Amino acid sequence: MKIVVADKIADRALELLRAENSWDVVYLPEKAAPSAGSVAKEIRDADALIVRSETQVNAELLERADQLRVIGRAGVGVDNVDLDAATKKGVLVMNTPGGNAASVAEHTVALLLALARRVPEADSSLKKGLWEKKSLLGIELRSKTLGLIGLGSIGTEVARLAQAFQMRVIAYDPYVSSRIAREHDVEVVSMEDLLKSSDFISLHATATPETHHLLDARTLALAKPGVRIVNCARGELINEDDLLKALESGQVAGAALDVFETEPPRDLGLVAHPNVIATPHIAGSTEEAQETVGIRIAEQVRDYLLLGLPRSAVNMPTVSPEEYKKLKPYLQLGEKLGTFLAQIAGGRLEEVRISYDGGLAELNTHLVKNAVLKGILSRVLSDQANLVNAGALAQARGIEVVELRSARRASFSNSLGVALRTEKDSASILGMVGLWGSRHGELILGVNDIDIEAPLRGVILFIRNRDVPGVIGRVGTILGNRNLNIANFALGRDQQVQEAIGLVNVDNHVPADVLEEIRSIPAVRVARAVEID
Repeated sequence: MKIVVADKIADRALELLRAENSWDVVYLPEKAAPSAGSVAKEIRDADALIVRSETQVNAELLERADQLRVIGRAGVGVDNVDLDAATKKGVLVMNTPGGNAASVAEHTVALLLALARRVPEADSSLKKGLWEKKSLLGIELRSKTLGLIGLGSIGTEVARLAQAFQMRVIAYDPYVSSRIAREHDVEVVSMEDLLKSSDFISLHATATPETHHLLDARTLALAKPGVRIVNCARGELINEDDLLKALESGQVAGAALDVFETEPPRDLGLVAHPNVIATPHIAGSTEEAQETVGIRIAEQVRDYLLLGLPRSAVNMPTVSPEEYKKLKPYLQLGEKLGTFLAQIAGGRLEEVRISYDGGLAELNTHLVKNAVLKGILSRVLSDQANLVNAGALAQARGIEVVELRSARRASFSNSLGVALRTEKDSASILGMVGLWGSRHGELILGVNDIDIEAPLRGVILFIRNRDVPGVIGRVGTILGNRNLNIANFALGRDQQVQEAIGLVNVDNHVPADVLEEIRSIPAVRVARAVEID
């Protein structure tokens, strides 16, 4: 296993990765001059890439990665990673939300105090030999209203610190309930009410199409005259031209910015404004935070490579270790069911229908869905399908995916059903994880709505025939004559349509001429050899 660490991370994080004796950990910052070229060279045979904000993981770089499985971003933002390209490539992207929450919150409050007490101006003035005591009049934070845009882990920590200064804290966050906000003594309000009521506004939202230029000419005009703004989140949240105009008009009394739309900023007009305090994206840059996020991302990458556990993933739903433990058997079941169906259904795939029953229906089944799609698509596409990109691959090819849930519908608890519809045919299978004899594993419970029980493993001869005497004996004779040992022979019947299905587990690969001989039996309609890894 090869791990490429492109940017600086804590020594303890490197030690954690190097503790895996079989892993080759390439730490590029140790080299004389790490560059985009060195990353591109090392990534060709890498299984994992760990970065901070410096390395740009674009589509061109990802195209060079032949076996990359995971990208770990030591930090919150993933602006430097092309998520679409990573997902199409089947590469999981994970970050470390909350790892630097305390550091960012403390920097936010430092900027609040610096704005209120005009600390940078006072420092600069005194260093010039001036004593401008009377002209550097500040304001108190006490009794002022702080409006938080975003009430995640950083926002709630800022609220806690601000309340120590006896500030009133309100927040706008459409994804946080009033109950959660009340637990932090924060009042949830509308965006308009926040703008009109806040003496200070601090941004803690993520960069999305919906939050792009959240503060612009229109919203700044709604704000309380003389408002002071702090941004330690994302530069894209503010229209910088509009903010500069609001500062020049006096609508905004001051701004403290740690992030910018372009970093470093090319136009220094905003940064140079006398009422602006600017820092070079250092809110999360503390020794403690860098060690924390480095160790966390190393742990997450290690657990994904060794256990398949996706934590803090940004291009697929994440699951907790407890959830993953419950889901893991069904990931294997789903992939095998999908693989089985892909080998017995013919024609261009149009729809996949997945049904979750019993306790399985109550779990987060996104990974199970992707496991089913992986099993299907791996048999019909040249693209490499995995748990990360299977959903995107299906969508790109116009395959409709339908999910159904029922806690009681199936006769078997915790069963998983999959049905395919193609332009020529349809097929379905029902399976579960359980005991078969003395072995525990994946079981087939039914095929094409016909009840039939068989182990879902190895080579399975699938036969569909008219329900007439003699078929089982003829099939057994053919296999015996070719020295193909039968491990299990299961039969299911639909007497209404006089059709039967046989599932024959054999020990070895079934040659094409053996299949042709079985198909020559007059009653046999379909005979296919299904191989389950």
